Amino acid sequence: MSAQENVIWEGSPSQVTNLGVYVVCGLLFFLVIPIFYAAWRWLETRSHRYVVTDQRIRQTRGVFSKTTDSIELYRVKDVILHEPFGLRLFSLGNVELRTSDLNSPLLTLHAVPDAAALREKVLLAAEARRDTKQVRELDVSERFAR
Repeated sequence: MSAQENVIWEGSPSQVTNLGVYVVCGLLFFLVIPIFYAAWRWLETRSHRYVVTDQRIRQTRGVFSKTTDSIELYRVKDVILHEPFGLRLFSLGNVELRTSDLNSPLLTLHAVPDAAALREKVLLAAEARRDTKQVRELDVSERFAR
């Protein structure tokens, strides 16, 4: 991260995404193995990080070996908010980013708190970044491409 890069939002998916696993593992705790599986899922979710800056979105996953993927904000074409009922019960939502990035055309920030506000922040930051870089997206319809 460069010195001029400002963090807009940072977080990880909520442990609520593992609620079903925790319940099943809690019911089967006497088998011992489910306890280790639940602990692994907790650690995996805790190790998954999202960082949204005014220049890019970074996603880091992995417990022992880490993988980091980043998408430049000027490549974000659309930001969609999904609020499934189960997540809405916990004031969580999914923010789906559709981008022009060839490696990651779709990035979903899963089970994040205050997802509507995050969506707006990403939209505003993406527009500001496009203005700064003087970049515009050009969509060519398949009908006209032939």
